[in-house]
Amino acid sequence: MEFSASQIAAVIEGIVEGNPDVRISRLSKIEEGEPGTLSFLSNPKYTPYIYTTRASIVIVNSDFSPDQPISPTLIRVEDAYTAFARLLELYNQVKNEKKGVSSLSFVAKSAVIGKDVYVGEFAYVGENVVVGDNTKIFPHVFLGDNVRVGSNSTLYAGVIIYSENIIGNECTIHGGVVIGADGFGFAPQQDKNYKKIAQIGNVIIEDNVEIGSNTTIDRATLGSTIIRRGAKLDNLIQVAHNVEIGENTVIAAQTGISGSTKIGKNCMIAGQVGFVGHLSIGDDVKIGAQSGVSGNLKDGSISMGSPAIDISIQRRALVHFKNLPEIVKRLDELERKLHQP
Repeated sequence: MEFSASQIAAVIEGIVEGNPDVRISRLSKIEEGEPGTLSFLSNPKYTPYIYTTRASIVIVNSDFSPDQPISPTLIRVEDAYTAFARLLELYNQVKNEKKGVSSLSFVAKSAVIGKDVYVGEFAYVGENVVVGDNTKIFPHVFLGDNVRVGSNSTLYAGVIIYSENIIGNECTIHGGVVIGADGFGFAPQQDKNYKKIAQIGNVIIEDNVEIGSNTTIDRATLGSTIIRRGAKLDNLIQVAHNVEIGENTVIAAQTGISGSTKIGKNCMIAGQVGFVGHLSIGDDVKIGAQSGVSGNLKDGSISMGSPAIDISIQRRALVHFKNLPEIVKRLDELERKLHQP
């Protein structure tokens, strides 16, 4: 599909500077722009590329002031990055616009399927499943018995949702995600073996949650593991049984959250963070990459390190750590002098 600069400007509420009739059919990075493509400039680091790019249209901030001639048509908006993100979302919606239930899928007779739903090849929809309007179930998705999926959600290929779990509206779940597998519950026995503890709870994922590829979210032992509305989880995250993640909290890849830990809302958790179980993490907390969190954290705190401590203390400690060889050398010299006859 082709779109003109004036059509794009109307969608993102921008002002065209240049040829309003120039047309594009693809998107590109500004440094790799080709004729017929649309790009954007937001980060000042990439400003030199706007003078060399071959892209036909570039979205820029309204206050951008070039100091050389520019060949692309510009579309000025308040925030170029946000505007381009909006276009990407629209492009993705068009690309994934699918409807209908494939004859090669299995849908149980007791399942309730909403309007304009897509169910792809070899998907399995179990007994008493409810799928809301406009939701897309891509090939090889498994929905166990009594699962509920809201409206306008997308489950990409290979997603597995065990029985009894609940997915909200406008959620995006990427390939390989497993929701509702058993929590890691085993009771040690006198003979050194372990007895499995039945995990009979479920997982509740509220509205507008995105879950990255190969992330796993375990069902609760009792009650529910809960991902609150607006939360965003990256790829390769482990969420254990009875964990609760608050609204609009974002978590980067390879983080592991042990059982019954509660994380507040609006938190930012970097990659490879590990949480021990039964913690209480406050609202608006930030945690640096590869931190090991072994204690509760207060609202608004910023922590890093293993064990995780307040970032101001950690930074001072790191300065001394870098100087440790020199400090040791000086101590050895002092001890040598003290022991001289």
